[in-house]
Amino acid sequence: MRNRTGKGVGYALVFVLMTMLLGACASDIPNTAKTSNSGVTEDAGNAGNTGNTGNGENAGNTGNGTGDEAAGNSGNSANSTDADTVKAGSKAGSGTKNQSHSEPQGSADDAKGGSKAAAADPESVAVLVNKEYALPEDYKPEDLVYPDVRFTFKEKIEKRKMRKEAASALEELFAGAEKDNIYLAGVSAYRSHSTQTSLFNRYVKKDGLEKAKTYSAVPGHSEHETGLAIDVSGSDGKCAAEDCFGGTKEAEWLAEHAHEYGFIIRYPEGKENITGYKYEPWHLRYVGKEIAADIVEREITLEEYYDAVPVSANP
Repeated sequence: MRNRTGKGVGYALVFVLMTMLLGACASDIPNTAKTSNSGVTEDAGNAGNTGNTGNGENAGNTGNGTGDEAAGNSGNSANSTDADTVKAGSKAGSGTKNQSHSEPQGSADDAKGGSKAAAADPESVAVLVNKEYALPEDYKPEDLVYPDVRFTFKEKIEKRKMRKEAASALEELFAGAEKDNIYLAGVSAYRSHSTQTSLFNRYVKKDGLEKAKTYSAVPGHSEHETGLAIDVSGSDGKCAAEDCFGGTKEAEWLAEHAHEYGFIIRYPEGKENITGYKYEPWHLRYVGKEIAADIVEREITLEEYYDAVPVSANP
């Protein structure tokens, strides 16, 4: 009996111990599964969102709870920074690209827009006046002065005047020419609208409308009305506003040096189909040194400078 009882007690103890052991193992299994599933869920989610983010958080999740939060926060912080950088970078990059694209374009547009604005502004020294572009009928420069230079006549009359800036530049041009032993004289500068009307009508009566248009402008379309243009000759007045002025030492000097003072030969040889007028080596137009230098360097006309060709109108 004792032996059986002892064996029973032994079996009972083994059973209890096994039950306790199995219970402990069973309680551990759900916890392990939970941790594993949590890791997989975060992985999948993170991988779905951003691969690098998931990987960063996964690395953190292999540690303890504090480590998970730290790594997770670090991961989130890094990802938030990356996202903001990408977003800001996109905006900045896009902005830089657009700005980089728009700045030159903007510069090109501003320059071009400025050019167009200048071309259309009668007060601008760079105004474009030709057979297509006219001045306002009532336009009259408000800063007309008498340049202190030699003219082929002595009277202080209208056609001796120029706008102040152009007059100062003309004085410098005449002085520069004299240093090279070239002596110039003014022939005709500013003309009012009424003067241009009378002059043009006289030419029409003399040579007919079509021929007159080849060398004289319809009122409102004459550069002389801007106060920025002047016809010049040698100091002796020979060949004044005539074809024979071409080829003279005065004409050659002007062709080579006028731009240094802000003037251009407005109607150059070989550009008649663009300017609408025959070659006039005596007709100077003040546009400012920068534009004048550009036009001479590129061997273009004011129309080409403004991309306003060809001249199709023939008023």
